Amino acid sequence: MKYTILGAGAMGSLFGGLLATQGHAVELLDLNERHIAEIQRAGLTLDTDQGRLNVRVNACRPEQGSTPPDWLIVFTKTMHTDAALRAAQHLIGPQTGVLSLQNGLGNLEKLEAFLPRGRIAIGVTTVPADMKGPGHVQSHGQGHSRFMSADRQRNPALVQLAADFNQAGLSCELDDQVLAAIWRKVAFNAALNGICAVTGSTVGQLGQHADTRALVHRTSQEVIDVARAAGVVVDADGVHHDLDHAMAHHVHHKPSMLQDLLARRPTEVEAIHGQVRAHGERHGVPTPCVSTLHTLVQQIEAVAS
Repeated sequence: MKYTILGAGAMGSLFGGLLATQGHAVELLDLNERHIAEIQRAGLTLDTDQGRLNVRVNACRPEQGSTPPDWLIVFTKTMHTDAALRAAQHLIGPQTGVLSLQNGLGNLEKLEAFLPRGRIAIGVTTVPADMKGPGHVQSHGQGHSRFMSADRQRNPALVQLAADFNQAGLSCELDDQVLAAIWRKVAFNAALNGICAVTGSTVGQLGQHADTRALVHRTSQEVIDVARAAGVVVDADGVHHDLDHAMAHHVHHKPSMLQDLLARRPTEVEAIHGQVRAHGERHGVPTPCVSTLHTLVQQIEAVAS
């Protein structure tokens, strides 16, 4: 199989690198010139629970991508999806499938501007990955991916994709209820990412104060209520359990939205809080916590720009 990774940050590099270890032809596409240059010079270094790997894999900018793959796997931030797909449009061949494992909501609609729904798969992943430096990615701990074709058909290409992921050590499953999994992650991220971002707190610090902990759970409940109004049933008990576990055990973790603000990078607030706010307005579900976080993160971004 040939796989092309669009957005080869920590997560994209990990997935692409592990697929390459199984003999698949893999191309990593990104805009980070230092990351690309280091992979071209010395290969991609992966530190995992199984040890250190050095993987030789092609890496270049999206417009330099070579030939259409069997699967184009999208890991870009949602606000970069349109530009990235335009740059890589020549790689979407007549048989190419596109899988989005991006955060947030609204990714399917962006992809449908470039190819039919029957060739799109959407999903969610909890696989951990951190960029340690150019050409160097670290992943410790367990994670899992769920995805399904946007038209809910289990075609042979999708089944083969899941098999290749599992063979590469990227635990995954095809899930007809993947929308519930996507909304569940949004509920988790809207609370922890948003509140950490506006307060400058780590995840553990949120759990140290009863009022803040309650705010975390109110925020996620708003997302769960909006999802249900949109026809997606999310396991509320599971979300609240995940939040408590994170606040108790991921005590020093700074979520990506806080990291982006500290680095003066654009955040994914529109794909998370903005999308929930819009769905809430559409279905008549109040979202005071989510909407406030949306506004505050936008304000912080505006001041920093």
